[in-house]
Amino acid sequence: MDIKYDEPLYVHELSLQTVRVLGQGAFGSVSLKAHPGLGLYAKKTSSIRLKENLKKELRIMLYFRNHPRIVQVSSDHLHLGILLKDCYIYMEYASEGSLDEVISSFGGKPLPEHVIGRTTRMILQGLEALHEHGYVHCDLKPENILLFPSTSLGDPWDAKLADFGLSKEPNTYHVLKSAGTNMYMPPEVSEDPEGLVGPALDIWSLGCVVFEMFGGKSTQMEVGVSYVWKLEQEISPVAIDFLRQCHKWHPWNRASATELLNHPFIMQRVPLRVPLLIPSPTKIQYLERPLFTPRVRGPLPTPIGPRKRQQEAATMGKEAQGSVVKDKSKVEQNDVDSEELFMYELCNSC
Repeated sequence: MDIKYDEPLYVHELSLQTVRVLGQGAFGSVSLKAHPGLGLYAKKTSSIRLKENLKKELRIMLYFRNHPRIVQVSSDHLHLGILLKDCYIYMEYASEGSLDEVISSFGGKPLPEHVIGRTTRMILQGLEALHEHGYVHCDLKPENILLFPSTSLGDPWDAKLADFGLSKEPNTYHVLKSAGTNMYMPPEVSEDPEGLVGPALDIWSLGCVVFEMFGGKSTQMEVGVSYVWKLEQEISPVAIDFLRQCHKWHPWNRASATELLNHPFIMQRVPLRVPLLIPSPTKIQYLERPLFTPRVRGPLPTPIGPRKRQQEAATMGKEAQGSVVKDKSKVEQNDVDSEELFMYELCNSC
């Protein structure tokens, strides 16, 4: 793929000074670097054995260069450490932190609904761009949604998607067992870990993120089965319906990112408000995560069936989207079970 740039991407490494470590985990670290004339950069470093993951992350960010909902890179190539033990890339610095930090600062209380709606809209805009070009994020969660100073009146921040080390690229073979973090993964991961990844995986994860912004908590229904999310307070009917569209039990019954962008929860307008005051978090971390996480596997209480959106499946056609269920009654029962599970999620703590 040929990538054309409006201007060259560069980082003057010799002039960079380390400000502080933003996050550190078992599989890498992120540090804040400063240049006297060019500002701040985030340097993401990984072990050389994870070079391909970091190369893929760089490749995806370059493909979506200048997209307002995708974190941008500051250099167009992967850098190798002096002793070839590690590798690293440079990215723009998210000065407002991550969505996970904001959620943690509220101490389990929900964010204001209008803030949740606007933040979710930005996340969906990033997902729509990924899905339209054949990409799937595969690890959508609050830690991987970075926040920047707002460029529009009424928004407390601009949200961007980050961390594409586990993402699926177009025309590549990617199975469910290779994706994301357990508590944000959909039920089909437990049912068929060798199944193919599709956009519906990100939509389920998005629902989990919205649950978390509303103060929701995740629990494991039983050993080896996916997590479910529960709320301890009432939310608006449009928010309930939005979550229902994200958490359809059958993956192909879930709404697409484009459909969700037109949902009333996203489209509703609210008066301009006083800027949101974010409590100071007790500990700041940035992109601290392992690139690979263990997965819980096990049977689902309901089968996995075919997608009902034939038009969408026909346009994607180059790779299989899931298994086919010949018994239609099972698919119908699947939808009933999905609705009962969703109501359990919302009402379990009432």
